[in-house]
Amino acid sequence: MNRDSNAYTFLFATIMVLVVASSLAFTASSLKELQNANVRKEKMQNILATIGIQSDREKAETLYKKYITAELSLTQAGTIDQEVNAFEIKLNNELKKPASEQRFPLYEANVEGEKFYIVPLRGAGLWNAIWGYIALEEDKNTIKGAVFDHTGETAGLGAEITQQWFQDRFLGEKVFDTNGNLVGINVSKTNNDPKDLDKDDHEVDAISGATITGDGVTDMILERLTHYLPYLKAQENTVALIN
Repeated sequence: MNRDSNAYTFLFATIMVLVVASSLAFTASSLKELQNANVRKEKMQNILATIGIQSDREKAETLYKKYITAELSLTQAGTIDQEVNAFEIKLNNELKKPASEQRFPLYEANVEGEKFYIVPLRGAGLWNAIWGYIALEEDKNTIKGAVFDHTGETAGLGAEITQQWFQDRFLGEKVFDTNGNLVGINVSKTNNDPKDLDKDDHEVDAISGATITGDGVTDMILERLTHYLPYLKAQENTVALIN
């Protein structure tokens, strides 16, 4: 074939496109398993962080198996759906369904004899989705720890929800009032306790200039915890019967 012809040029270009496309597809396929493993380990790290267990990716799975004692997929009624793997639930997909069809993942942990309940969170910030995890102590009321993340909140403002100093504000806060009503935690710009010393006011100090993101965190915590009330109340009743 004449190498100076248009046909040769077209054929050569077609072959190169196919070779490059095949190479890229092979590379993407080869890396997918590694990427999925990294996402899985990062999720484990975040869950562990809410109960005070810090880990790198290499140790995440080992520590997760040590401290996480149960992965539960709950229905709206608070029963456990044994057919759904709680760890594999994607909240961004679940939120598109009616609440009656959603499954609510819950992780139970045990650290040196103390039990914790870890609830995954997902909501909306200023620009896009925000999410995280919140751990309740054995009383199902006191926050042991919280982790937050986001898709595209403003750097230096809403994006600060990922900072440890902000997440530490939630430690020790109560999500139920004295009458047993779920009230969550209000990220408040009018909070009169900027050092968050009052752990019974159901408030933490907001991030300056990030009101909408803070409101998103407030709404996210209350909305998600509401779905766990049937299960948590059932646990309380079980303990009462045993005692």
